[in-house]
Amino acid sequence: MAAGTLLDVRNLRVTFDTRKGPVEAVRGVSFALGREKLGIVGESGSGKSQTGRSILGLTPPPGRVEADAVDFAGVDLVHASAAEMRAIRGKRISMVMQDPKFSLNPVMRVGDQIVEAFQAHGGISPPRAREMALEMLKAVRIRNPERVMRSYPHEVSGGMGQRIMIAMMLAPDPDILIADEPTSALDVTVQLQVLAILDDLVTQRGMGLIFISHDLPLVATFCDRVLVMYAGRIVEEVAAKDLAAAKHPYTRGLMNCLPRLDDQHGMLQVLDRDPAWLDA
Repeated sequence: MAAGTLLDVRNLRVTFDTRKGPVEAVRGVSFALGREKLGIVGESGSGKSQTGRSILGLTPPPGRVEADAVDFAGVDLVHASAAEMRAIRGKRISMVMQDPKFSLNPVMRVGDQIVEAFQAHGGISPPRAREMALEMLKAVRIRNPERVMRSYPHEVSGGMGQRIMIAMMLAPDPDILIADEPTSALDVTVQLQVLAILDDLVTQRGMGLIFISHDLPLVATFCDRVLVMYAGRIVEEVAAKDLAAAKHPYTRGLMNCLPRLDDQHGMLQVLDRDPAWLDA
């Protein structure tokens, strides 16, 4: 693994057995992650979320994960033992899911859930864990964190719920954060606030961020580098600032499908798919 590389993924495959035979959701994906913001984009079903989940061993049955290697700090995550994964998952690699309503425990107060995250990975006393939970809520720019600590998940907004999830995932001070469409359910103002929080925390902590999204303009302005996925494969890798000038016809097709204020045409372009992309 090259110097400065946090995660090295080589020939990752995720396969689901179905009644009609095996279906490959991820097909031979390879990439390296440093201390940067790496975007993974593509349509729904392109395999981007399954890529993120498979890294942490979160692929549900009947899914199967195979790879030449998924190397993190000298540990091959695909072949790691359950004990090794418990020591890494959450503590050294964390994942923020798309919708906090399905990630937060509805019958536990927010504060208790963040305190639990600190204690599970740090062996910290309950009083100190509560102090650190308050500090973490302040770090993600939540006003009146004491009140939020006493609240249940259904009592907070979607944007605040997402901030709470970010606070929980960052509690153990991980090396890598995987964010699976963390802003897709938020309005534009809250979306920008959450992105600013992620940007600040990644920069200050020197973390690696895998940002999974279908929002190409957002990724182009937020990330450092972008992987474009189609049908389980990476068809193009490009610097985020150069995404608008991407070479692959699939990437260009996605960009052309976006509405533009300066475009006088009444109809959006339709993406023409080439069967050759499946094997490109």
